[in-house]
Amino acid sequence: MCGIAGFAGAFEPAVLERMITCVAHRGPDGEGRRVIEGGAPRRRVGLAHRRLSIIDLSPSGAQPMGVRCGRCGVAENAPDAGLWMTYNGEIYNFQELRRELESRGHAFGSRTDSEVLLHLYADEGPAMLERLNGIFALAIYDGRPSGQRGGMRPGDVLVARDGLGVKPLYYASLPEGVLFGSEIKSLLQTGRVPREMDPEAIHYHLAYLWAPSPSTVLKHVRKLRPGFAMVLREGGVEREWCHYDLPYGRDPLPGSEAEIAAELARQVEAAVDRQMVADVPVGAFLSGGLDSSAVVAMMRRVRPDYTPRCYSIGFRGDQDVEGNPADLPYARRVAAHLGVDLCVLEIEPDAIRHLERMLYHLDEPQADPAPINALLISEQARADGTKVLLSGAGGDDIFSGYRRHYALRMERAWSWLPSTARGGLAGAARWAGEGGLGMMDRPSIRRAAKAFAHADLDPDRRMASYWWWSGEAVRRALYTPAFAAATRDVDTAAPLVASLRRIPGERDPLNRMLYLEAKHFLADHNLNYTDKTGMAAGVETRVPLLDRELVDFATRIPPRLKQQGRVGKAIFKKSMEPFLPHDVIYRPKTGFGAPLRDWLHGELRDLREDTLGAAALSRRGWFDPAAVARLVEQDRRGEVDAAYTIFAMMCIELWCRMFVDAPLPARAAA
Repeated sequence: MCGIAGFAGAFEPAVLERMITCVAHRGPDGEGRRVIEGGAPRRRVGLAHRRLSIIDLSPSGAQPMGVRCGRCGVAENAPDAGLWMTYNGEIYNFQELRRELESRGHAFGSRTDSEVLLHLYADEGPAMLERLNGIFALAIYDGRPSGQRGGMRPGDVLVARDGLGVKPLYYASLPEGVLFGSEIKSLLQTGRVPREMDPEAIHYHLAYLWAPSPSTVLKHVRKLRPGFAMVLREGGVEREWCHYDLPYGRDPLPGSEAEIAAELARQVEAAVDRQMVADVPVGAFLSGGLDSSAVVAMMRRVRPDYTPRCYSIGFRGDQDVEGNPADLPYARRVAAHLGVDLCVLEIEPDAIRHLERMLYHLDEPQADPAPINALLISEQARADGTKVLLSGAGGDDIFSGYRRHYALRMERAWSWLPSTARGGLAGAARWAGEGGLGMMDRPSIRRAAKAFAHADLDPDRRMASYWWWSGEAVRRALYTPAFAAATRDVDTAAPLVASLRRIPGERDPLNRMLYLEAKHFLADHNLNYTDKTGMAAGVETRVPLLDRELVDFATRIPPRLKQQGRVGKAIFKKSMEPFLPHDVIYRPKTGFGAPLRDWLHGELRDLREDTLGAAALSRRGWFDPAAVARLVEQDRRGEVDAAYTIFAMMCIELWCRMFVDAPLPARAAA
């Protein structure tokens, strides 16, 4: 795990140092830079790297990495390596690939997975991406005079991101060329990227709390979508394509529920085994939920002689969080059951003081306080000498673990109603959500209103609406006339509906929703903060439940085995029965969150008044101060559920102060 940055085009070589220095937190163990002139300004290529040493801690693993291997088309005595790479990630099947490459005559100079990628590229070109089981963001410069494959030419740069988007990668196409890097702040350090906000993305952030790929809040910066690759040629994007997509739409797995559950357990065990490979200590997040508990259970199973150090968050007094049962008692139960060390970090009411530091590291104004928990755990792990943490992220997204999955299944009870009746349901739900009922401080009322608020939409648009945190009318009522005009034609559902068109062969609604979970909510939100908070502390976070082989298996599990009535992740729960206590497996669903609604009108009040005051809002010109003040008061009285909408506006303002208004600092404030 590392940080990467680079360019292709007529940029000054000195920009590389600024780009990579500001992400030094991602790789505290080393730094490297290389500039290849290419014979013309737009053919200049720069690659930079910050190293977090996990496998082969010796200097032979330093990057940017080049190879001199006759089988790769680069003679051992060549004046330049010809192939250079900067890479962030882990390839879990690299040992098998290395053995195959050695049998073809390749000569290796290190034990790293990085070098395997270069040799594999030399043999197979961009097609090698389809063979990787791992998490990665990479850039490979091919300066060989000949031997390119897959449409590559001498001087081209292959840029790619892993299939699920575990590792981030941003880029900006400018007149001078293309910039790319692990974090937006790297691109901004060049001084070439306009800091112009994108009204469409701001609208998305207010709806989803994140921006669907490839959008970011900066108009000239884009995310490379999960599973995509592109070729840079002479300072421009020559082509972009999808090298991996979740394989929904295939025939479901044969066999009984018991047989599939048993095989699923074996798949999870194998995934954890692959992802425990490291030359440094490996620990784990342990919330006490099913996903993290399953990962730790399998760690103990595949390495019975190794006792991992696990980390959990607790709120003072083990109190419930916004109507959800506390996690910590379950985490302690799992730790005792499995015999692992548990480090508990108690969250104080003032933990929200880390908000600005969190947003700096997230790179995007994601309006979710949960990353604070992950950041604090990662910092503690690093202080303890634990450089790798396994996470249960992704279990809900591939096995069906969110309440919206149950709500989607329940649509069968009313979706047959005529459009007029569904319109009546939607109208009543929206009326309640906009304050008509005056009882939105009750979780059950909130959930019911949200379930029916968009009953009148067509199925695909209605599916997209399950990720909206407020109604369209509520959001647009907050806009100034100018901002309303700038976003009038923005279709909130469009990015997710467009993604659904990529799986025309999958007709089951639950699988279609799980596809969107992985492509957007997981990649654009959960995985972004999972990576960024870990790397902020110099800790590698791995996600074994998103192992490629396991995901390919999960996409073929019949939907009826994933969601059974109110029981989500039913087949996953059954598969873990031999390994975990029954009350842990079948405990109520909670989130890895924080008491935002309490914080908003308590510890966050001063910051809320500062960021959403008339002066701040008028300066931006996006949100109407009177409308915002009215919404804050309605939320305080419990008439509407607007906590996350209010928090989203706060995060956007704070993000702008750090990334737009002021020169970007090279380090985050403590």
